[in-house]
Amino acid sequence: MPPRPHARVPFALLAALVALPLARPALAAPTVLIDDFDSLDARTPLGTSWQGFSDAVMGGRSTYQLTFEPVRGKPSLRLRGEVSLENRGGFIQAALPLAASGKVLDASGRQGVRVIVSGRPGSYAIHLRTTDHRLPWQFHSAPLPVGPTWQTVDLPFTQFEGSGWGVGKLDPRKLQRLGLVAIKQAFQADLAVAHVSLY
Repeated sequence: MPPRPHARVPFALLAALVALPLARPALAAPTVLIDDFDSLDARTPLGTSWQGFSDAVMGGRSTYQLTFEPVRGKPSLRLRGEVSLENRGGFIQAALPLAASGKVLDASGRQGVRVIVSGRPGSYAIHLRTTDHRLPWQFHSAPLPVGPTWQTVDLPFTQFEGSGWGVGKLDPRKLQRLGLVAIKQAFQADLAVAHVSLY
């Protein structure tokens, strides 16, 4: 029995197939490093500096200490202090401008905030402020779980809830400040952070 001839692919069809672009997986936006604390000082790779403050600015009685030191083998920011609810207070914070005064950090294409943390368990959060926040008590917040061993925590922007009258959905294109906060609970806070980035 003679072999069957192979079917021929029309030249025009073959040329069209060759011309098709190869499908490529979408590339994720690169991670933006905010700080890894290698320098053990308040200055960050963004060119801005960490600042500590407490509810004392509004008459509260919380106290804090902000240092940069090795903690459990990692260079870290360390926020310690007593969070007091007296005089309608209730927070201590390490805050960082994410851009020069009046400017913004555009985090479009990123999914959220990544931190490596450890410390004494308690009520902690990450706060984000944008150009949409006009008043001091307006911000977006996401709870930050903290335990005695180092852990990497990813907080998607969708988990940040608005606080303050008139605060809408978080717009990652307009970020201006990030805060590491011990808040809403009377306790001895001790928070160590070894890495902060946008992923």
